[in-house]
Amino acid sequence: MDTLPHSILWYRQQLQWMGGMGIIVLAVAILPMLGIGGMQLYRAEMPGPLKDSKLAPRISETAKALWLIYLGLTLACAVSYWFAGMNWFDAFAHSFSTVAIGGFSTHDASIGYYHNVNIEIVSMVFMYLAGINFALHFTAFRSLSNKPYLLDPEFKVYTFILIIGIAVTTFYLHYKGFYHDWLEALRYGAFQTISIATTTGFSSAEFTIWPAFLPVMLIFMSFIGGSAGSTAGGMKVIRFLLLAKQGSREIKRLLHPNALMPVKLNGRAVPDRVITSVWGFFSLYVVSFIGLMMILMMLGMDQVTAFSAIAATINNLGPGLGDVSTNYQSLTSPMKWVLTFAMLLGRLEIFTLLVLFTASFWRS
Repeated sequence: MDTLPHSILWYRQQLQWMGGMGIIVLAVAILPMLGIGGMQLYRAEMPGPLKDSKLAPRISETAKALWLIYLGLTLACAVSYWFAGMNWFDAFAHSFSTVAIGGFSTHDASIGYYHNVNIEIVSMVFMYLAGINFALHFTAFRSLSNKPYLLDPEFKVYTFILIIGIAVTTFYLHYKGFYHDWLEALRYGAFQTISIATTTGFSSAEFTIWPAFLPVMLIFMSFIGGSAGSTAGGMKVIRFLLLAKQGSREIKRLLHPNALMPVKLNGRAVPDRVITSVWGFFSLYVVSFIGLMMILMMLGMDQVTAFSAIAATINNLGPGLGDVSTNYQSLTSPMKWVLTFAMLLGRLEIFTLLVLFTASFWRS
């Protein structure tokens, strides 16, 4: 990346930014002006249980509201990067990939190129914000209050997961003597935890050589990913939360088989169709993951590399372990095709892509 011309670097960063919120959502803000309805496209793009929610009465207004928040965060991120020490080109280029949770940098060493703690702090803050439901950002901005965040169960779980991950990573790095200074362990532990858990993929240190279970733990955190309605990948926190609540309910039913125990979020009962949809998504996710990993192993890839490569691509993370810890250049063409399909599968949230392979779709 360091030797590429600025035009190529800008084009790549811009592609991430446009894909972050989704070109489809951008399109549905314009298509209604031409008399073309965009609700079906919007519902296909928005992840998880948010498919039926709107921020405004009209779909075009909803899409515009999302893009205004998206643009505002991008500009704030770019200015913050510039104040922290980047030049204007790098500041805007990295703001595109930070808010879009794309993770590509203009330098081979990623954020570690700068060796600047202020830049790392800016990156952590905006990666965290980009992993939050954009509907919450809009509601909080419209009401000029932080209550929408504090009352949202997904936001609380998302924040709690990151805090626990940072604490475990920092403690273990210092305990094992990888970093002898607590602040240094916190600096690199917090950055890599937020970067990987939000599926951004920025790097300030080689986390793949960290001791014991830490690299695998961070990869597993990417399976959860960010919030629904964010630019993050993974299964989304809301699905993880609903699966946990459903599992807890089934355990309680063993003790009280006749009791009525609805799954609730924020005091409201979650419809059974949503729970069924979440379980369906999880089932397809697991089956797809195992199937693609087995194909890679059949093509000659070792277990660790195959596991992390599929995790990194289906969760839209980027960096993996083993042979893909730095890049994917050494892989064979068939392996790259499998991983390309995994990236599409993860970005389109599995259902949207797999429905193309059903006979019913083509008969309708």
